[in-house]
Formats: sequence, structure tokens, C-alpha cells
Amino acid sequence: MSPANTQQLWNKSFILCLANNLFLFVFYFAQTTILPIYILNELHGTLAQAGLAMTLFMASSIAVRPFSGLIIEKFGRKKTLYVSEALFCLFSFAYLFADNLSFLLVIRFLHGIWFSILTTVTVPIANDFIPAQRKGEGMGYFVMSINLGIVLGPLLGLTLIQPLSYTMVAAILAAIICIGFIFCFMIPIQTEAKPVLTKGKQRLSMQDFVEKKALPVSIMAMIISFSYASIMSFISTFAESKNLLPYASLFFVVFAISMMSLRPITGKIYDRKGPNYVVYPAIALFSIGLIVLSQINTVTGLMLAAVFVGMGFGSAQPCLQTISIQRSPKDRIGHATSTFFTCYDIGIAIGSILLGAVIAHQGYSFAYLLCALITASSLIFYKLFVDRKHTVA
Repeated sequence: MSPANTQQLWNKSFILCLANNLFLFVFYFAQTTILPIYILNELHGTLAQAGLAMTLFMASSIAVRPFSGLIIEKFGRKKTLYVSEALFCLFSFAYLFADNLSFLLVIRFLHGIWFSILTTVTVPIANDFIPAQRKGEGMGYFVMSINLGIVLGPLLGLTLIQPLSYTMVAAILAAIICIGFIFCFMIPIQTEAKPVLTKGKQRLSMQDFVEKKALPVSIMAMIISFSYASIMSFISTFAESKNLLPYASLFFVVFAISMMSLRPITGKIYDRKGPNYVVYPAIALFSIGLIVLSQINTVTGLMLAAVFVGMGFGSAQPCLQTISIQRSPKDRIGHATSTFFTCYDIGIAIGSILLGAVIAHQGYSFAYLLCALITASSLIFYKLFVDRKHTVA
């Protein structure tokens, strides 16, 4: 099926893109959730070292991300997808042998390189199979496959890590990402024509790494991802500190239900009325969820926070990514994706390490209140720099 001839949103090629992406992020978020528990309980590490394991993965991802657009441009989407996912699968098996902290940190750093390239190339591939008049809705569903990974990954990881050893869980997760790899070969990726390089342009410029039109909304995403790091990296240890670890996986189930209940609505609202009608309510809901999380001591409170975070973050992230793509020229979607996720990864990395230090000195309640304040304040940045540019465009 040719991308240009794709008229329906739910075509076979788009569904295959979603499936591949879902398996990838189920693995990623399952590992992200159980690694702090493994480091603290079995490797006898500290909370700061658990945060470092998250940060090293993000650091290598961030370092490579600006080059991802160039890599896709040079080698093509198909070859980039196959090679990056094959190597990502290979490094997924390395966790089976991570019996000391130093080796685990090396794996995390190297694994992040291929994660960066892989998650960059999947976006323009999926975008090719979305009808032009349904980009907001389509990219919303594509990002929802990531958010489903946010839910199903921790749910799977936290469910398995209690009765099974970490090594056994790591083997199961490695098998899952290999299943996702199979979907790659079923996606009819067209070989795009390589751009003609003139002799006058031999030196690299900022444009080769950053899509300027996507930069303001990408910075907005960085602010939001900083706050989300408090959940992605520390919700399991937070739940354990409240004697709620058995219910941590249920947090992500409620998160998923809340997110998916709004996804069809927010996608249509975006396409018909514009992003502002999604962004402002979504950020408000995310902030409320973080405030609730800072005050809870019961299962009911944890689930209530999951509802607000699911509706808020689950709606804001796909909306912001869609803005970054729509503002960029079609031949620059790879660079726009690279710019967006570079900023997003920076937010996660900085959030993981700084919030780990904040939690160690001030506690979880203070950290979540701080994130709520930062998230709410991000609307000022959105109004001044993102909303204004969108209106002008």
C-alpha cells in the first residue's frame, strides 16, 4: 500500500506501525519501572544510582538524537529502521547478564543510542500512512501506542518482578521486543529519493540538527517531561515507600483507561478546533494529578491521581508532538521528530537525576508539589512562544 494512496486512518500499514511501536515501549517502560527496584534490592545500590541508570540511557539518547535526522536522510527510513531495531533487540538481551551495577550502567548507556535512532525513524514512517486531513487524530493514536506502553510496560514489569527473578523478567521482555521486530518487515516502507547535495553545502549547520519551527513546542515538551520523570522513574519506589507497591501496577491500568477514554475526543477536538482546546485543559489536569499524588497515603488517592495524570499527560504529549510535525515541512519531519524527542529526553534525564536528589533530601511530597508548580507554569511559556507562533502560522 502506497502511503500517498492511503485514504483510511485505520489501514493495515498504520496498524503495523502502531504494533511495532507498542511492543517497543512496553519493553522500554517495563525495564524503566523495575530497574530501580532491582538496583535497590538486589544490587544494593542507592536511589541516586537508580536515577543515574535512567539518566545514562537518556544521556546517550540525547547525544545521538540530533544526528538521527541526518542518519535517516543518509541511509533511508527502511535501512535505519531495520538496523536500529535489530541492535536494540540485541542489547535487550544484555540485561540478562547485568549482575553488577557498573555493567548495568554501561548497558543502559549503549542501549540508549539505538533507542534514540529507532524512536526517531518510526514517526515519519507512521506519518506517511495517516491521511492529511486526520493528522491530529492519527498522530494522537500513534502517541497513544507509546502511552499504552507507559501503562502495559510497568503493569507487566511490576506484576512479574514480584514472583520472578529480575533475570527471568528481563528474558521475557527481550522476547517481547523481538516479537515487535517482526512487524518491521511487514510495513511497506517506500524507498525515498536521496536529496541532491551541492558542492556549496559541505559543512554542517544548525539546520542539519534542529528543526527551528518545531523548537518552541519541543521546549514545552521538555518542561512537561521533566515533571513526568517524577512518575516514570520514581512511582514504583514512591508506592513502595507508602506500602502500596502491589497497587503500583494498578496505577498504570487506571492511567491507561483515563487516557484512552479521552483519546478519540481530544484527537477530533484538535483537528476541528485547534491545539489550544486540548493543551490548556490537559496541562491543568496533569498539574492536579501531581498535587493529588503529593498528598496520598491510600490506594484510593493513588488511583485518583492516576485518573488526573492519565487524562492530563496522556492528552498533552500527543498534542504537542502533532504541533511539532504540522509546523515543519514534510521533508523535515525526521528533523522535527529528532528536535522534539531531544528536548523530551532532556526533560526526562534532568528530571530523573534532579528529582532523585530532591526526593532524597525533601521527600516525595515536596517533589510532586514542585512538579505540579512547574507543569502549571509551563502554560505561560506555551502562551508566549508556542500559541503565538501557531496563531501567526
